[in-house]
Amino acid sequence: MSDLIARTIATAADILSAHGPATAGAPHGFTPGDFSVHFFLQLAVIVLTCRVVGWLGQKLLRQPQVVGEMIAGVVLGPSLLGLLFPDFQAALFPKETKNVLYVGAQLGVGLYMFMVGATFDAGHFKAKAKSAMSVSFAGIVAPFLIATLITPFLLKVPGLFAVGISRANATLFMGACIALTAFPMLARIINERGLAKTSLGTLSLTAGAFDDAVSWCVLALVLATFGGGPGVAVLAIGGGLAWAAFVTLLGPRILAPLGRMVERDGHMSTHVLALVILAFCVSAFLMDAVGIHAIFGGFILGVVMPRGLLVEELKKKVEPIAVVLLLPMFFTYSGLNTRMDMVNSPQLLLIALGVLAASVLAKWGACYVAARLTGESHSTAMGIGALMNSRGLMELIIINIGLQKGVIGPTLFSMLVLMAIVTTVMASPLFEVVYGRKARAAGELGAAAEGATA
Repeated sequence: MSDLIARTIATAADILSAHGPATAGAPHGFTPGDFSVHFFLQLAVIVLTCRVVGWLGQKLLRQPQVVGEMIAGVVLGPSLLGLLFPDFQAALFPKETKNVLYVGAQLGVGLYMFMVGATFDAGHFKAKAKSAMSVSFAGIVAPFLIATLITPFLLKVPGLFAVGISRANATLFMGACIALTAFPMLARIINERGLAKTSLGTLSLTAGAFDDAVSWCVLALVLATFGGGPGVAVLAIGGGLAWAAFVTLLGPRILAPLGRMVERDGHMSTHVLALVILAFCVSAFLMDAVGIHAIFGGFILGVVMPRGLLVEELKKKVEPIAVVLLLPMFFTYSGLNTRMDMVNSPQLLLIALGVLAASVLAKWGACYVAARLTGESHSTAMGIGALMNSRGLMELIIINIGLQKGVIGPTLFSMLVLMAIVTTVMASPLFEVVYGRKARAAGELGAAAEGATA
């Protein structure tokens, strides 16, 4: 009996080990069963951590759930869990399983942005088109001007950029990083702050979407000139514009029968749901394949979905799973690639603070000025600037690509991580200070939806 117990304990202790044949880099490889065991355990830990950290952020720091989830992703990575319990963290998130987690992350964030697009108020956009384009233009031009000024100094510091990178490529990459607005993060904050149906929320979301798209196109140009070839840029920009034009012009007509079927039946059948999910997968695939990002495919499709009962049914059937189960994988995957211990000297800390200050000035300041020049009030313009200054995990994605492709080094990567986290954490409380509280007191804005997406 004691021998049986000992063998059972030994088998249980070996659950998270690889059980497959040897590979070039390890004595054992992962079997399909090993991937499955890790995936479900990872998912349980991710959901639990995101809910706990999100709840603590709401109660103690008055941060929206989404910011807590971003921090939870970093907590599960090498910056905290890996620092305190490296063996446990490595066993829980072995590098072999990251690709599986990546796919789940893309599905989660893509579905969420599809739902954001489905609730997008085109009427508000038309009414605020001038302001949205002005804010977006300012949010692109100013960051690239700032990048032009600071990049020559950054190039003089060894290890920040790749050896031999041109000033033009370095400037374009820095400009894209500073110009980026955390599109998924911005959408979550807008929903949780009760802004989804307001013109300010629509204006900010529209400008943020355009700024993100431009940043990804600039990244494609950098990768093309850095070794990817001109085809990378042509496919990304040309393919993205072509698909966006197709969906915008023909999508409403193609999808209209689905809306009529739901209205006729009084509910969404599994047949209609399957067709909607199929359309989402195709749109996400095409945008991902050309080199933009799957989230833009989801968002564009959502914008042209028939309004009415179909969207209401999608919010009931799709949104809860996307928000609670799938989206946290997106935050965790990026957190697993984040190191917060790289800025380890006074000089590097000073540079990091300078990059942070320049980024805030370029984004918040420029968007504020643009909103004021198009007729927005001081408080509204300040609120727009505060929201547009949030960069979140989209920033982490783009700098991860830069690190993986050899454009930047680990030290600059860590500085940009710091900038992304600080600008995201500051977005919601500063928005409340400069706009939210006064607007709610005046009855211009509903109560913040605490836990609305919880």
